[in-house]
Amino acid sequence: MLKSLQSTKRLHNGIEIPYVGLGVFKMTDPQETVQAVQTAIESGYRSVDTAAIYKNEESVGEGVRNSKVNRKDLFITSKVWNSDQGYDSTLKAFDESLKKLDMSYLDLYLIHWPVEGKYKDTWKALERLYSEGVVKSIGVSNFHQHHLEDLLKDGNEKPVINQVELHPRLSQEPLRTFCKEKDIAVEAWSPIAQGKILDEPTVNHIAGKHGKSPAQIILRWHLQNDVVIIPKSVHKNRIKENADLFNFELSMEEMNQMNQLNLNERFGPDPDHFDF
Repeated sequence: MLKSLQSTKRLHNGIEIPYVGLGVFKMTDPQETVQAVQTAIESGYRSVDTAAIYKNEESVGEGVRNSKVNRKDLFITSKVWNSDQGYDSTLKAFDESLKKLDMSYLDLYLIHWPVEGKYKDTWKALERLYSEGVVKSIGVSNFHQHHLEDLLKDGNEKPVINQVELHPRLSQEPLRTFCKEKDIAVEAWSPIAQGKILDEPTVNHIAGKHGKSPAQIILRWHLQNDVVIIPKSVHKNRIKENADLFNFELSMEEMNQMNQLNLNERFGPDPDHFDF
C-alpha cells in the first residue's frame, strides 16, 4: 500500500516520479496559479505538471521558488505544444519553457499530442535533450497504442510515461495493459473527469462507506491501478483533500465496481481526431 504523498513510482530509467502531483491546466490567473503551486508544495506535494500551451510556466516557476522547497526535491513536468513540433522547433520550445520556468532542467518533458508526420522528429529532439541531461526523463501524452508502436520502431529511447485522459468512464484498460508490457508508466490527466462523475451512485456509495469524498474514491482507484495522477485545483482545501488518499484502501470488490463504470467515454479530444 502506498504510504504518503511522497510515495513514488520508479520509471524504467530509474527516475522516481511522485504518484500524486498538481495539474495546472486552465489556471490562467497568474497570482492564483502561484498561490496554488506554493500551497500544494507546502502541503507536501512534490510534483507539478504544466505545459507550454497552458501559458502559466512563469507562474509555476514563481510558485516553486516561493515554496522554499529545494528544486532537487521537486518533480517538474512540461510539454511541447503541437505548433512547435519538429526537431529544431522543439529544441527552441524547450529552451523557452526553461526560461519561463526559470529553471536549469526539467524532470520530465512530454510530446503533448501525436502530431502526424512530426512526432518522430519531435521525439529525436527529446532524445537529444535527454542525452544532454537538461531533461531527466522524456515521455509522451495522448498517444494511442498505434502511436507508441510507431515511435518504438525507430526511437533510441523508450518513453518513460504516457499521460492520457483516464478516469472511471474511460478506464483505458487495453492501453494500460500495453504500456505495462512495455514498461511505460501511465499518468492520468482529468483523473476525476472534470468533476462530471462525482454524482455517480456507485462512487458515492463507496465514498459513504469510507467516510471520504467521491473525488478521493476516484483518485484512490487510480493509485490502486498503479496510475500516476495530477488532479487540478486552485482551492487550498481541495488541494489538501486531493492528497488525503493514504489512510484507506478500496477492497477488491470496490475496485471491480469502479472498473465496471467504464463506458469508453471521452470528455476531451480523441488523439486520432484532434484538430492539430
